[in-house]
Amino acid sequence: MDTNKLVLKNRLQQVRKKNKLSQRQLAEMTGVSRTTISSIETGQFNPTAKLALTLCYALDKKFEDLFYF
Repeated sequence: MDTNKLVLKNRLQQVRKKNKLSQRQLAEMTGVSRTTISSIETGQFNPTAKLALTLCYALDKKFEDLFYF
């Protein structure tokens, strides 16, 4: 497996919408900007491990439920 070609993807937008949260609400819950949430959802930005786990905690999901390759 070529790890250089692995791209971290996420289900953040799906889970956020299922929980009836706006990007701004999730941003406030996790201490980041709304644009950061948007950038993660569109794949323009990969969160740090700390932020990824904070998102998991805020949405009550396991890491593998939100993020995948």
